[in-house]
Amino acid sequence: MTEKMTSQLAMELENKHGAHNYHPLPVVLAKGKGARVWNVEGKEYFDFLSAYSAVNQGHCHPKIIGALIEQAKTLTLTSRAFFNDVLGVYEKFATEYFGYDKILPMNSGAEGDETALKLCRKWAYEKKGVPENQAKIIVCDGNFHGRTITVISMSTDPDSRDGFGPFTPGFIAIPYNDLAALEEALKDPNVAGFLVEPIQGEAGVFVPDEGYLKKAYDLCKSKNVLFIADEVQTGIARTGKLLACDHEGVRPDILILGKALSGGVYPVSAVLADDEIMLTIKPGEHGSTFGGNPLAARVSIAALEVVKEENLAERAEALGKIFRDEMRKIDSDMIELVRGKGLLNAIVIKPKNGKTAWDVCLKMAENGVLAKPTHGHIIRFAPPLVISEEELREAIERIKKSILSFE
Repeated sequence: MTEKMTSQLAMELENKHGAHNYHPLPVVLAKGKGARVWNVEGKEYFDFLSAYSAVNQGHCHPKIIGALIEQAKTLTLTSRAFFNDVLGVYEKFATEYFGYDKILPMNSGAEGDETALKLCRKWAYEKKGVPENQAKIIVCDGNFHGRTITVISMSTDPDSRDGFGPFTPGFIAIPYNDLAALEEALKDPNVAGFLVEPIQGEAGVFVPDEGYLKKAYDLCKSKNVLFIADEVQTGIARTGKLLACDHEGVRPDILILGKALSGGVYPVSAVLADDEIMLTIKPGEHGSTFGGNPLAARVSIAALEVVKEENLAERAEALGKIFRDEMRKIDSDMIELVRGKGLLNAIVIKPKNGKTAWDVCLKMAENGVLAKPTHGHIIRFAPPLVISEEELREAIERIKKSILSFE
């Protein structure tokens, strides 16, 4: 292609040649560093989406990119048909880092969830004694665990489900943040697991009541049911702790990670569990051609080292409080609610004079801050955790200016 790339041309190419399964903001990004990104024409923005929390360590972090380049020169993929000299090193590092016996590496968050579901069912039949094909898994209304057929089978979002049936059976949906509903569902002796997001990200950063996770975990333990935490978006320091479950001292029986597990540099996800659960799956029963490849392993080690070396959880905790405090000071009746934990936050927008959350995001983009609405009326704010306080405050002023422009 000889034509000079422009934002308009890039959007036209995607629209003509790509599937129409996304509705992006009209911004074409060409470069990223730290908490900032630049479009094709060179306009600078603060990134307040972080690729849905995949880029917690910042865009193009030199340590992570260095690990990628060095390993790419040597060996990228063998498949799991053979051993390689990096995977075991990664597995030891990651299991010690998160405190589990075993790790099963995959690529995408949805694959991580699918892996956890299979593990839970296999454990139910082999260890709990649930009759074959009768295992049930409790999920929550408003959940988002990915886009595969089985995952949307437990979704309550019409956009995810409509037109894609028939669906996979075996799920019980209950209201999120409702312990009484969980207690009732747990009366079924064939329940094998409870799959939950510690904070529902796609639902609009829905933070449950304090104590919900611990009480839910205790209820699961009382019924010999596995507590499965989907921390694909909330994990890796995003909420002010290494894991969002850490806020309540909960150690999931099965932990699902993705996104920032690679710092957004390479698709890496993982499921962690102890031997009693993980070793129920035998050779040939689950796998992935790319899962656990040497490139992914090296990148993930570097990404996790950055989290601790740069105290990203502590940064997220401190900066998140500043962000929420400043958002609550904005004098606009468009803001119905500010909520979040760490640097995973959202504001609920009340439409005004026909202007919606989408319009607010367009105005913010004009002013150099990128965020995206979810469910039409909620704007999620999740900048890279490497953002400085000075950068954060500058971005906050731009957000305020954008919202107040509709007054």
